[in-house]
Amino acid sequence: MQFGVDNLVDLLKATGEPTRLRLLALLAAGDLTVTDLTEILGQSQPRISRHLKLLAEAELIDRYQEGAWAYFRLKQEGAASSLIRMLLDVADEGDPVLLRDRDRLASVKRARAEKAQEYFSRNASEWDELRRLHVNDADVEAALLALIGEEPVDSLLDLGTGTGRILQLLSDRYRRAVGVDASRDMLSVARSNLDKAGILSATVRHGDILNLPLDASDYDLVTVHQVLHFLEEPELALAEAARMLRPGGRLVIIDLAPHDLDYLRNEHAHLRLGFSHAVMADWLTRHGLTVEQVVDLPPQSAARRGLTVTIWLARRESADAAQPLVEPLARTGSR
Repeated sequence: MQFGVDNLVDLLKATGEPTRLRLLALLAAGDLTVTDLTEILGQSQPRISRHLKLLAEAELIDRYQEGAWAYFRLKQEGAASSLIRMLLDVADEGDPVLLRDRDRLASVKRARAEKAQEYFSRNASEWDELRRLHVNDADVEAALLALIGEEPVDSLLDLGTGTGRILQLLSDRYRRAVGVDASRDMLSVARSNLDKAGILSATVRHGDILNLPLDASDYDLVTVHQVLHFLEEPELALAEAARMLRPGGRLVIIDLAPHDLDYLRNEHAHLRLGFSHAVMADWLTRHGLTVEQVVDLPPQSAARRGLTVTIWLARRESADAAQPLVEPLARTGSR
């Protein structure tokens, strides 16, 4: 990591201001909007925007648009990013200003998570019906079954299992299955559905899909169905899913393609407006997975509100490939 004198001076000038250094520390911890940053730092939106513009011009941060929202993050690669991380590493973690910023950041993220959790809990018994307002479930399920094929499934893990629909759909494909969800209301519905279907080979449990209470490398199929767009840090969920896979195991992701229906943020607690092929492939590659197939299922009528569902099928290739190839920092969004 080497810089010319002029380049190094420019980088140091860009970071050598208290608010900009605080912004870099926050953006190193995750993706945030201008609104988030104004709330955390207690400064005006125009002031925060000016600082972000200077950091972007110095190529220290990335900006990407999702509907009406713009997210910012510290660049993940490159010599300039490495230099900034070195500076942040030597910053005193006990500094009162940085401590206050971290506390406020935690509050912002907690509020987001609580909003999504309240939504799930409030709509637990109606979740399947709400999803049908936006997605043709029959087509999605048929495509999912076709992608999985006849390859034997000894053990299935369904992350964000919700009402347990995937456990029911694939019940004749697996020997044993576990569904994990953070909502106890959802788990009650899932257990009831499994009981009604007479499925004894599947169980559900409460857990955080970013920190699973399960043994690593224990599953040969992991599914993540319409979950990632509710998460603050979707890539971290994929890293955990990859960790659960056995060598040669497969990961199936069902989620939304990029869209601009911003009302879904407020009405349905969506944090991400879909994911592109390129972003998903990059995330999966980082965690030792190879994309084998991708299927796009466009809406069939205007009543579907223009949402396209994408299914990704990826495979873990080797015994150590499920370990993250880089630090699993937040790399969220669609572009």
